[in-house]
Amino acid sequence: MNTDIFAGIDIGSNAIRLLINNIETSGAGADFKKVAFLRVPIRLGEDVFTKNEISADKKQRLIDAMQGFSHIMKAYGVTDYRACATSAMRDAKNGKDITNTILEKSGIDIEIISGQEEADIIYEAGGLNNLMDKNRSYLYVDVGGGSTEVVVFSNQQKITSNSFQLGTVRMLVDAVKEDEEQRFKSWLKEIYKKYAPLSIIASGGNINKVHKMLGKREKEYLTYPELKVLYDTLKDMSYEERIQNFKLNTYRADVIIPALKIFIIVSKACKIGEIYVPKVGLVDGIIHHIYGEKHKAK
Repeated sequence: MNTDIFAGIDIGSNAIRLLINNIETSGAGADFKKVAFLRVPIRLGEDVFTKNEISADKKQRLIDAMQGFSHIMKAYGVTDYRACATSAMRDAKNGKDITNTILEKSGIDIEIISGQEEADIIYEAGGLNNLMDKNRSYLYVDVGGGSTEVVVFSNQQKITSNSFQLGTVRMLVDAVKEDEEQRFKSWLKEIYKKYAPLSIIASGGNINKVHKMLGKREKEYLTYPELKVLYDTLKDMSYEERIQNFKLNTYRADVIIPALKIFIIVSKACKIGEIYVPKVGLVDGIIHHIYGEKHKAK
């Protein structure tokens, strides 16, 4: 049996994440085991979507976090890693300068990836075939702070994907372009015409939290009416009431509203009643990508 220790880093618009996996490879295949996960809610998108750049304060917090991640990876004996920055760093005019500074101060080399590549990496997290019925088509929907990625599956095969500048932080700071939501809805309606009936496979910290809030078991799906009732309930509450009544963290109590709105838009446009939540995301996909590249090279 061979054991690899890989890490994935996701520098998102709302939070940054570090995931470390032990991967044990034997004749039976590969077993991915989570050994560490850390999330830091820096909210780079708050600056970028209103000022087009990352402020000195958030830049320093990001550098501090990356230096910490570097030490943690060394302590765990990580043998390979990949760090990917998404929507906020794509849009920030000082994004490249900041990645250069982070490389100098922490040794972590950050790639600023496109929305299309983000969707492809999320897909690599795998395990989706276990959820899919061959007679049905699926939308894999990942809602982040700055963008939403959608991958279309039919007959358990990836058909197409798209990225939209609709994200929870971007919506909170009212920085969504006027026609982007309409572009999103129009594209979804075209997908519905071609591939109905559809179900959603949902990804992102907010939908994971919703799944837990509604008391769902591991493989139990959410329904559109449940999402709509929760959305209406939370929307009618103040930020403080959401924290108090639902025991939400301060960094979750605001972004959960636009996240639910995005999933409701998808459900309505494509007449979807079932939302599956496998609880995988970009960091999982990054680690699977590293593993696939390493073993393809052998």
